[in-house]
Amino acid sequence: MTSSFPQSPRLIKGGIVLIDPKTSAVRRIIPLQYNPDTISRTIEVKGTESGGQGERSEPLRLTGPPVETITLEAEIDATDALEDGDALAGEVGLAAHLAALETILYPESERLTANNRLAGLGTLEITPMEAPLTLFVWNRNRLMPARITQLQITEEAFDPALNPIRAKISLGLRVLSVTDLGFDHKGGSLYMIYQQQKERLAERHPGGDLGVLGIGEIP
Repeated sequence: MTSSFPQSPRLIKGGIVLIDPKTSAVRRIIPLQYNPDTISRTIEVKGTESGGQGERSEPLRLTGPPVETITLEAEIDATDALEDGDALAGEVGLAAHLAALETILYPESERLTANNRLAGLGTLEITPMEAPLTLFVWNRNRLMPARITQLQITEEAFDPALNPIRAKISLGLRVLSVTDLGFDHKGGSLYMIYQQQKERLAERHPGGDLGVLGIGEIP
C-alpha cells in the first residue's frame, strides 16, 4: 500500500521477527512488503477482578500490564518481482511469502512426528511444543513480543499455474507481557524494554495547564 505522502519516502519497514526463546538467535525475518497506512491498537486495563467487591473498593489498583492487541492490513504483490525476472516469484508467486507467515502458527512437522512416536511408545507425559518467540517490529520504539491471534489471507490474483501473485493480509496480534512470559523469559525482558520506552516517551510530552481545560484549580 502506497503512502498518502509520495514525497515522504519510507526508509524502514515494519515486520515480524522469529527468535529462539532460549538462545535469542534470529530464526526468520519477515518484513512487510508495503507498510500499512493504518494500525489499530486496543489497550485493555488489568485491574482488580471484574465485577467483584475488590474492584469497587480499590478501583485505582492495577494488577499488571494492560492487554494490548494490534490489528493491521497489508498488501503484498509479486508484479514487480515478476517483471524483474525474480526466479522465486516466477516459480511460486507469493506462496513462499505466505507460507513464511502461515507456518508461524504451525508446530514444526518434525516435532509432531516425534511426539506421535513418543505417544506410540506409551509415553505418559509429552511436553507441549514451544514455538519461536514472535516479535512485531514497528520502528525502534515499538519492538514487542506478540502472539499472532488472527491471520486472514485474501488471494486476489494468480499466475497461469494458479500461484498467488497479489494478496491482502489481515493480521491480529496480542502483545505478550511479563504477566504472560515472566521476567526471566527473553520475551519478558523485551516487553519491559517496550514498556519502559513508552514511559520515556510519556515523560517527553509537554503537557499543559489547567487553564487550557477551562478551570483554574482542582476543587
